[in-house]
Amino acid sequence: MEPWQELIDLTLLARWMDQEGLGQGPIENPRALGGGTQNILLFFERAGRPYVLRRPPPVMRMNSNDIMRREMRLLAALAGTDVPHPAFIRGCPEPRLLGASFYLMEPVDGFNATVALPTLHAQNETIRHRMGLSLIDGICALGRIDYEAKGLRNFGKPENFLQRQPARWLSQLEGYATTPEWPGPSGLPGVTKIADWLTRHTPETFQPGIMHGDYHLANVMFRHDSGELAAIVDWELATIGDPLLDLGWLLATWPEEGGPEPYSVAVHPWSGFPRAQELVARYRQMSTRDVSAIDWYAVLACFKLAIILEGTQVRACAGAAPKQTGDRLHAHAVGLFERAERWIS
Repeated sequence: MEPWQELIDLTLLARWMDQEGLGQGPIENPRALGGGTQNILLFFERAGRPYVLRRPPPVMRMNSNDIMRREMRLLAALAGTDVPHPAFIRGCPEPRLLGASFYLMEPVDGFNATVALPTLHAQNETIRHRMGLSLIDGICALGRIDYEAKGLRNFGKPENFLQRQPARWLSQLEGYATTPEWPGPSGLPGVTKIADWLTRHTPETFQPGIMHGDYHLANVMFRHDSGELAAIVDWELATIGDPLLDLGWLLATWPEEGGPEPYSVAVHPWSGFPRAQELVARYRQMSTRDVSAIDWYAVLACFKLAIILEGTQVRACAGAAPKQTGDRLHAHAVGLFERAERWIS
């Protein structure tokens, strides 16, 4: 039995789809989809129409159902916009049917570049260059949306969003100390220095908008026939905040010339992809937002992502995650702190 079969009762799912007017007859050709997410993704067909079901992982967090509901709400709001995204079909917010909230979306005809490049893209530097620029076009389109007009006024807390960030993530790191097996932050370089720099250099104002929250190459899919985005995926960290942080996140995970390969980026061949400066220039061209303080956003992204990754090391120290995974992500966290230190020196 495959893991998804213990979590998704196809008979109950078909009965629910009957009630929602989504086809008739049996559910056919079910198969799990892979990717960089712990959530369950199940492809299937019914009455000749393809679907993808998304639900939380087998071991759910306390807020897993809330995250699913937020994703449903956001994807529904993106309908009709020029943001490439998986089209939302229908959701079941209540967990009583399948043991968790879930939703159905249209399959995306695209590929994840961090898994493998198709021959067309692997052999064409011009297409790879376009792939990098289309990443910027995607978040610019997202940042242009009037979130209040889309009914997302209370989707996040933009008030003092930037001012809250350094202390919020430093507090999370300090909270890891409740796990006695964790050796502490001494193995993470420059934590206090970076936090102080972020606090002293926080931009005074920003233009609120929808932000993805985890924007990098592993969380998008590209078209098979070009370098354009097919969809931005994995929206679980989306909120209303400062969309410039999505650009900072991309820069934090972007390879530096001559430097080590950062977290989440493993695309080969890499030649042809734009340099970081080109990404910023493209954003300046495609957006009305002021990018003069983009270094601050990139440093914050390094800081935040490193602390999130260190959380897996904390769980590994407590025996709640594989040691190998914890050590690998700890090494990435160290690399992100080192990158942030270089950028502020």
